[in-house]
Amino acid sequence: MDLISGRQIGRYLALLLVGVLVGVVGTGVHRAEAPWGLILALVTVAAAGVLARAWVGWVGVLVIALGVFTTVSVLAGQGPGGDVLVALEPIGVIWYSGALAAGLAAALPRRWFSGAPVGQGAQA
Repeated sequence: MDLISGRQIGRYLALLLVGVLVGVVGTGVHRAEAPWGLILALVTVAAAGVLARAWVGWVGVLVIALGVFTTVSVLAGQGPGGDVLVALEPIGVIWYSGALAAGLAAALPRRWFSGAPVGQGAQA
């Protein structure tokens, strides 16, 4: 069993911070210009998932999803005046489950994230 290095811990913390940032910005934007704000927010989550998969691997995708989901869950609660940032309506429910968009990166083929050179037979 290999121990986790300081570099890996730093990468996981950086990805968690990216997940929190994407969750905060996505929560603010998801209702901006329906449906384009929601689409932009979900594409950002998916792009963060691809970044995490390419940088760390599938564990990074889980860290991004954890950061986004936790942030959206905290921001979805009622504020001091009773207002909410993520309303219980279709666009809010879709955004609330938007952390699953990061999981799309986990479903992509492994060779897309490999650093191995492409075979010479493909060139013509």
